[in-house]
Amino acid sequence: MAVTKTAPTQLKPGKKAPSFRAVDQDGNPFQSKDLLGKKWVLFFYPADLTPTCTVEACNLRDHFKQLKKAGYEVVGISKGDAASKKKFAEKHDLPYRLLADEQLTIAAKFGVFGEKLFMGKVIEGIFRTTFVIDEEGKIERIIDQVKSKIAAEQILEGKG
Repeated sequence: MAVTKTAPTQLKPGKKAPSFRAVDQDGNPFQSKDLLGKKWVLFFYPADLTPTCTVEACNLRDHFKQLKKAGYEVVGISKGDAASKKKFAEKHDLPYRLLADEQLTIAAKFGVFGEKLFMGKVIEGIFRTTFVIDEEGKIERIIDQVKSKIAAEQILEGKG
């Protein structure tokens, strides 16, 4: 299940994270500017209800209290509509918001969408990437080698 990126993000730590609007799993509007003044984690994952994405989402769920204690809001985002996000969140009891990026415009803004090699085939999709964003809306860290089984640990330990 090897995935190879062909176009990694051009964003860099210290730069402002792109602002965006989306809808969450409950159909509620989300605006990134509403998180100014808070530290937050924005994790891009390829698809709802797929094995590796589920492992990552559940790892973040299992460490959610630790992430909150460390001061982080957690937000996931991928292709798909709000109904798909709701099904994913409910099935796995995910305590954080999942955003719908149906047209992949947000993934494109963050530079995490493009061609990649997946199981020997070139496909277009989201590159599994986590952005740690500070209170001023600046990118603190980019984890582009996300390890799904230890995604929260990578955030909390500053690795990636």
